[in-house]
Amino acid sequence: MSGLYYEEFEVGQTIEHDKRRTISESDNQQFCDMTMNQQPLHLDADFAEDTQFGERLVNGLYTMSLAVGVSIPDTTDGTIVANLSYDEVEHPNPVFHGDTIRAQSTVTDKRETSDGERGVVTMHVEAFAVNRKDDDGEELLVCEFDRTVLSLKKANQ
Repeated sequence: MSGLYYEEFEVGQTIEHDKRRTISESDNQQFCDMTMNQQPLHLDADFAEDTQFGERLVNGLYTMSLAVGVSIPDTTDGTIVANLSYDEVEHPNPVFHGDTIRAQSTVTDKRETSDGERGVVTMHVEAFAVNRKDDDGEELLVCEFDRTVLSLKKANQ
């Protein structure tokens, strides 16, 4: 178990997640197939070529799911009771096949449950395409959202 217990989260703490993934065409295709999303912007190269993007985009929900997935080992692996919500989801820039995604989580809030047995933790998760840069030369932000979890307390284990 590598996740953090409620007591180990600190408001303001930023956790850089070491795991990264380069998104392949197959990843995007499989995600769209599993979720029955047949949007041609994700799947049809000819269609996408005539859009403002000029090529297919990776499904935004895959990008978000990947950001959650790479964050789990450092945050909630084995220490979570439940995911409570995903809020304020934004996709400020598109993701393309071949982009390598990394994520970081910043703890923005925490509080004990009313019975004091567990804790609620909110993290702001950001996903970046490390192989693309913004106008300031920084990794390109491609997805961000708030993730709220119900966390175990170490004292109760």
